[in-house]
Amino acid sequence: MTNLEKYINAFAEALEVPAAEVSTLVYGESPAWDSVGHMTLIAALEDAFDIMVDMDDIIDLSSFEKGKEILAKYDVEL
Repeated sequence: MTNLEKYINAFAEALEVPAAEVSTLVYGESPAWDSVGHMTLIAALEDAFDIMVDMDDIIDLSSFEKGKEILAKYDVEL
């Protein structure tokens, strides 16, 4: 499984949405991506890539695309 597939799966499983929809997700605009869903997503990303996301990045994670930028800080290539 590629890192991009892991990333998509983390979003899909944590937020309980179809994988085909994750690329359009924005925090607060999807019923599944509320504050609880956000922390579930962070945990899923940390588990998938064996990283610890710092608080500033947790706060900045606001969309599927922004998440790609954040993971790049942790040397995760998608």
